Amino acid sequence: MADLIARSPAQGLVPVEIGGAKLTEAPMVPIWAVAPYAGKAAALSAALEKAHGLPFPEPGALLSKGSTRLAWAGMEMAFLMGTAPDEKLADHAALTEQSDGWTHLVLEGPAARDVLARWVPVDLSPSACPPGAARRTLVGHMGALILHPGGDRFEILVFRSMAGTAVHEMTRAMRAVAARAAL
Repeated sequence: MADLIARSPAQGLVPVEIGGAKLTEAPMVPIWAVAPYAGKAAALSAALEKAHGLPFPEPGALLSKGSTRLAWAGMEMAFLMGTAPDEKLADHAALTEQSDGWTHLVLEGPAARDVLARWVPVDLSPSACPPGAARRTLVGHMGALILHPGGDRFEILVFRSMAGTAVHEMTRAMRAVAARAAL
């Protein structure tokens, strides 16, 4: 019988540090998709707040309380990260475990926004993407969720199958930004 060994999606690919940017992988934590049933959005928000201390996020928002985070992840969907959902939430929403499906990269440093500007077709300037923002967008050709918890730190979630491509493309962008800064 095969001896399976759990490994993170970007194991052996990161860390990468070039110029003013560093790319690492966030620790693997539970990720659950939470999608309210029709007409249950308000009840779900109240149940989330009671169970986890966070309401259902507004579009584009990232909410945090301790190690639990709730990120807007698209129309009528949020990602609950860092903990499993309270079982009572199932009365108000479809709950889908997503942990193994995502690569969770962290890009930080003074050049992080410049690196992402080469890769992402949305405005991530401080006024358009303040701390506590979540943006569902493309990263290159890959669907992604970008979280901005604050400062010069951005978290990029792409499908696990795209881990190698994401790290490769991000490394290329980091090199380009560093080369430009050296001119």
